[in-house]
Amino acid sequence: MFKASLRRFSFLALALLLPVAAVHADDDTPQARAQNAVRVLNEIEQAPDKSIPGDLLRDAKAIAVVPDVLKVGFVFGGRRGEGLISMKNPDGTWSNPSFISFGGGSVGFQIGVSKTDVILVFRTERGVDSIVNGKFTIGADASAAAGPVGRTAAAATDQQLKAEIYSYSRARGLFAGVALDGSVMKIDYDANKAVYGPGITPRRIFEGGVSNVPASVVAFRDALEEYTSH
Repeated sequence: MFKASLRRFSFLALALLLPVAAVHADDDTPQARAQNAVRVLNEIEQAPDKSIPGDLLRDAKAIAVVPDVLKVGFVFGGRRGEGLISMKNPDGTWSNPSFISFGGGSVGFQIGVSKTDVILVFRTERGVDSIVNGKFTIGADASAAAGPVGRTAAAATDQQLKAEIYSYSRARGLFAGVALDGSVMKIDYDANKAVYGPGITPRRIFEGGVSNVPASVVAFRDALEEYTSH
């Protein structure tokens, strides 16, 4: 009886995972990733009463956007996504983005598949330095909190105001702050190589040492410029 039930659960998990993998394979080019990240920024900022507060965006040291993060649960759950991150330059402009991967896990009885868009707003340099070195864990390398939503950050709690990262997610059209402690962000060296060429480090990307950047990737930087300039 137990073996039969386990087989049924296994087939169901496989049925959930296979279409998810197929969708990601069809839409996983770096350029498509950049276009989806711009789409997420545009859609969120078009609803100012439910968007990231403008003062938080203006003061951010870095912003990461990870569209369509897949959360899959089958006893052991996990999330996986790929996106971009840009750094604020000393003159207030935004760097070209580095490509990143994003993931995390959870344990407990769960089953199902969902998609969310994730945005991380970095308020200090500490987390940024970890990213440049290749890997970053939310809550371990820097404190994190679910971010406030609305026109200003005045509604943030004292605990939020001490956080080094504000995290947000959007699922089924709803946008809100969300706790993502334990999630790991890594530099996607393969995607960076495909866009910027071999041997290009994240630091070189952030410091402006790249050329011939595709228009879809430039559009991400331009969107950040637009939404943090007012």
